[in-house]
Amino acid sequence: MNGQQPPWRDKVQELFQTCSDELKRTTKIGKKMLTATKTNSQLHECYEELGQLIYKAVTKEGHEWENPKARELINLIKSCRHDLKAIEEDVVKIKETRVD
Repeated sequence: MNGQQPPWRDKVQELFQTCSDELKRTTKIGKKMLTATKTNSQLHECYEELGQLIYKAVTKEGHEWENPKARELINLIKSCRHDLKAIEEDVVKIKETRVD
């Protein structure tokens, strides 16, 4: 040969370069998505903690909140807590029941 690469090698190298570039781009996107997921989880935790603090302030510390949606959510939380307590009591009873 005269020192030049065969044409197929150029195509293969071009293909490898394209794949390498795409892999780098995909990796960058994956890193950004991972960061976004972590940030979204932290945001969710903050909202949840804030909601619990507000719920305690409204229900236990006697603060009034006249917002109808807030009242609806507070009532729903109370109802869910009551239901969960009843379910837990039922589960305890079932566990205590012997099957012969």
